[in-house]
Amino acid sequence: MFWQDVTTLSLTVLEALAILVPVLLCVAYATYAERRVLAAMQSRKGPNVVGAFGLMQPFADAAKMLLKETIIPAGANRALFLAGPMLTFILAMVAWAVIPVNNHWAVADINVGILYLFAISSLGVYGIIIAGWASNSKYAFLGALRSAAQMVSYEVSMGFVIVCVLLCVGSLNLNDIVLAQKTIWFCVPLFPMFVIFFISTLAETGRAPFDLPEGESEIVAGFFVEYSSMSFGLFFLGEYANMFLMSSLTTILFLGGWLSPLPFAPFTWVPGPIWFLLKVFLCIFMFFWVRATFPRYRYDQLMRLGWKVFLPISLFWLVLTASFLFAFHLLPHKLA
Repeated sequence: MFWQDVTTLSLTVLEALAILVPVLLCVAYATYAERRVLAAMQSRKGPNVVGAFGLMQPFADAAKMLLKETIIPAGANRALFLAGPMLTFILAMVAWAVIPVNNHWAVADINVGILYLFAISSLGVYGIIIAGWASNSKYAFLGALRSAAQMVSYEVSMGFVIVCVLLCVGSLNLNDIVLAQKTIWFCVPLFPMFVIFFISTLAETGRAPFDLPEGESEIVAGFFVEYSSMSFGLFFLGEYANMFLMSSLTTILFLGGWLSPLPFAPFTWVPGPIWFLLKVFLCIFMFFWVRATFPRYRYDQLMRLGWKVFLPISLFWLVLTASFLFAFHLLPHKLA
């Protein structure tokens, strides 16, 4: 019995490492890719000195943050000040436990995977609030409040969008959601919801043009203004890890997950995980593209978009989808 428990634990650890190590590598090189994409769009070179084509730049950045001194402000709550960035980073990592990159390829293929992601994304607000409050700075605290309000506002619309998808599937399992798209990806019949979800992920991750928590001209870089060295690096890694998480969720909910775009050769010859990664990288590229294209919103514009535009549209489309499925007897058997 003891050896069986040890074997199970070892397999679980190996499965977790098989997911987390590639995620961390992708996060590291996403910083490089973003700078190269922005440089190409703005007619400049980007990283090109450290290593061939600048490919060692992420390691140089990591070494710089690791070797710098961690400065804790006078009057700050030391324990919470250090716990904030760790909580943000840990939550961004543990959410990957339920993400399937192929059929039943997940660390935990649970039946309520979507609820697990809801819970993790909701807890992410605590890391930001804790960091802003523990810094003992009015600017950091103001940035934390703005960030929390922004995340909560757009989570409401995202919730309605996800419920709309769940109505079409009849299951909370992420694997079932992907398999339900064998005939047609949900981005086609639910295109308005797809657009709202993608824009909401920009706001949820604090990316441009919704990077209001980092409004340098107004609140001196937001809730992490007092952070330095690796404590700042954990916030940085958490942001990019959340970008990959939201891109993976977009891929699962609307882009068919690991399914090939066309059900015939040579598309079916490509392994499922490759299709999954290509779709995730496409969504990541859209994050970069939006950052290079649109100016930052004002805070009142951001809140108006979330509460007065996205919320009514997503609620209306949810009712419309439910009515259509019920009227034409298309509800999944689990819901009918």
